[in-house]
Amino acid sequence: MQRRLFTALLAAGLAFAGAAQADQLADIKQKGQLVVGVLGTDEPNSFLDPKTRELVGYEVDLGNAVAKALGVKAVFKQIAVAARIPELQQGHVDLLAASLTHNKEREAQIDFSLTTFVTGQKAMVKKSSGVKDVPELAGKRVLTAKGGTQEPNIRKAVPTAEVVTYENSQQAFLALQQGKGVAYVNDELSLLVDIAKLGPKGQEYMMLPTNLSIEPLALGIKKGEAGLKAVVDDTLRALEKSGDAEKLYMKWFGPGTKTNSNTRSFKFETDKITG
Repeated sequence: MQRRLFTALLAAGLAFAGAAQADQLADIKQKGQLVVGVLGTDEPNSFLDPKTRELVGYEVDLGNAVAKALGVKAVFKQIAVAARIPELQQGHVDLLAASLTHNKEREAQIDFSLTTFVTGQKAMVKKSSGVKDVPELAGKRVLTAKGGTQEPNIRKAVPTAEVVTYENSQQAFLALQQGKGVAYVNDELSLLVDIAKLGPKGQEYMMLPTNLSIEPLALGIKKGEAGLKAVVDDTLRALEKSGDAEKLYMKWFGPGTKTNSNTRSFKFETDKITG
């Protein structure tokens, strides 16, 4: 009798959990808004427009596209790098569009959309440092943002480097300018933006030629939310098919922008994953 009761309660509990998980899509539509977590400090993915003081960028546009497909309003919430996954898991945001690398470790915690960007992580140094490539960072102080994949990638590439982390990439880059470290690590296109912001002083800096890693980025979705993931992936496929994905890339990364990229090396078609 007790065994039958336990089995019935277990089945009811599993059914309830499944229903609760399946409700996120309905909840988003009912409240009429999609809360999207963004960094807001990572131009051109998401940053504050200096004129309007509104959040704009490549990933902001992707968040707006998903919200439009759902027929709701996109509401953007700035979050720290280290807080991205906890904010999603705790339900404070519905979707992450926050320069998020898709890797095996994170797959155990959250689900991912199709790949939305592919970039290499590089180290930037002052030319006066005399450092010419990544192995020469051994025993030196290397700066980066806290809570991303940069720190473990630095430790893997240069085990003896002293890694110092900051709340966001802007603080880490400022620390490099102030001489608090020899190198600063971020995604390659973000580093190009940082150099461009310096104007003529940007000539004093260089990126080291060797990649620390190749990073496939994606939108983050709460674990088990198959309905929401389907809408997100279908939205990305539709952007690809219509040519709007290419237009978005050129708008934020193409000729005339701070990154001045001529080619898009990826499409919204597959799930890429790194170790």
